[in-house]
Amino acid sequence: MKVKLSWHELAMATEIGRLRNLANIKYQRQDSTNQKRYDWHNHLEGACGELAVAKALGRYWDGSVDTFKKPDVCGFQVRTALSHKNLIIRPIDSGEDNFVLVTGNSPVYEIHGWIKGSEGKQDQFWRTDVRSPAWFVPIKYLNPFETLEV
Repeated sequence: MKVKLSWHELAMATEIGRLRNLANIKYQRQDSTNQKRYDWHNHLEGACGELAVAKALGRYWDGSVDTFKKPDVCGFQVRTALSHKNLIIRPIDSGEDNFVLVTGNSPVYEIHGWIKGSEGKQDQFWRTDVRSPAWFVPIKYLNPFETLEV
């Protein structure tokens, strides 16, 4: 499913991404790969991906800042990337959470599907040949976006 954000929606989402990145700089937080780097692009596009999912579901997005591990949209964790072919689930992620994969670049995003954390944390998806070992779930294993229940 493709979603195009309006410039008003982009303005709102990128402001949230900016605030998230500034909070990480202020508190010298490490990113999900345990490095102290402050990647504006990841925060801006991540917030846009969350808004794209909310828009597709016809639901409100609160654009929260500093609410780690709280679901991003309607009880779902949203993972946004430019072109990943996999949904990444990290060891710190809960097996009880549902994860949605979004790819794209402002203003157009594609929502590929979703999977429950425990279903994604399978040995066949585990990779250690990356900077930060994690489960990399291929798109073909994701449930169709249309089956999301909110």
